Amino acid sequence: MKTIGYIIQKEFKQIFRNKGMLPIIFIMPILQLVILSNAATFEIRNIKFSYVDHDNTSFSRALIDKFKASSYFNVVTDFPSEKIASSEMLKGNVDVILEIPHYFERDLSKDKKTDLSVIINAIDGAAAGVENVYINQIVRSFNKNAIANLMQPSDKNYNVKTIDSIPSFWYNETLNYKTYMVPGILVLLVTMITLFLSGMNIVREKEIGTIEQMNVTPIKKHQFIIGKLFPFWIIGFGLLTIGLILAKVIFNVPMIGNLALIYFFTAIYLLVVLGMGFFISNFTDTQQQAMFISWFFIVIFILMSGLFTPIESMPQWAQHLTDFNPIKYYVEVMRMVMLKGASFKDILPQFSIILTYAIVMNGLAVWSYKKIA
Repeated sequence: MKTIGYIIQKEFKQIFRNKGMLPIIFIMPILQLVILSNAATFEIRNIKFSYVDHDNTSFSRALIDKFKASSYFNVVTDFPSEKIASSEMLKGNVDVILEIPHYFERDLSKDKKTDLSVIINAIDGAAAGVENVYINQIVRSFNKNAIANLMQPSDKNYNVKTIDSIPSFWYNETLNYKTYMVPGILVLLVTMITLFLSGMNIVREKEIGTIEQMNVTPIKKHQFIIGKLFPFWIIGFGLLTIGLILAKVIFNVPMIGNLALIYFFTAIYLLVVLGMGFFISNFTDTQQQAMFISWFFIVIFILMSGLFTPIESMPQWAQHLTDFNPIKYYVEVMRMVMLKGASFKDILPQFSIILTYAIVMNGLAVWSYKKIA
């Protein structure tokens, strides 16, 4: 144990003596959390909206006013024809074109129905889908009010009542995307920093030649590995603590669950990440190689973790691959505990998988580490 303590003490001294390392470990993740949590949004706002009004009646103007009042749309201008509007969309000046036909008010008054032409720039398919939902909501609201105003007592459907759904939003009542994104981005930062530091630290020993000195000493393999990785395990907890404080103070993310459960799960999860970093370092000779290989895996893990895109929307084969992605389970647990107040029983499936992952990864790391004595 004295040997392990000596290695740990040596590692901490190297970290804190390196003035350039501390900002990378602590300052950069803080800035990334603040910036990414504000930038990574699923909301679509400031949609450049234009219209072609062939009717020019009070009803058509009332519909346009609905879009002007919406916080999602920025009404750019109106156009005399659809051809001119399409030309502006081609230039990127317009995202949505609403074309109101001739006799819009007359058909709505007479037949209680009419058609609208909506053209949406769908280069970004996901954004176009969201924009279409916004447009349908506004048109549906307008249509409901218009029909009510036009309905006469003599109409046979006058007494027919519509059925309205009353939504109840659980776990995120304000529908604030930051509540959803901040826990996931915190997982991302804790994972990236600890993986890169652990992998590059071991390789650095190879580059400067000190790894050979360690190999010929009586230090056992497990003592060396524990001593080298334990400081980064502590740093991971430090990053998590700072991130949770920022999540509450800056973004007001609710923390309904037990924070001790988050730290307990993180303790096991960090063993997975550190074991992965050590495993990568065993097969690389330079810090550059370790960085590129770590980055290769981390990008795949992030994109297939459900952090930015729903796993359910992925192809079936990709959904099966996510079962081997440790970040997926950490993201799930962070959101479940922080936002839903999940207990240990609720996260037991994720915990069992991460614990197995930790045992396997560290076992491979120890097995692949070649020691002379």
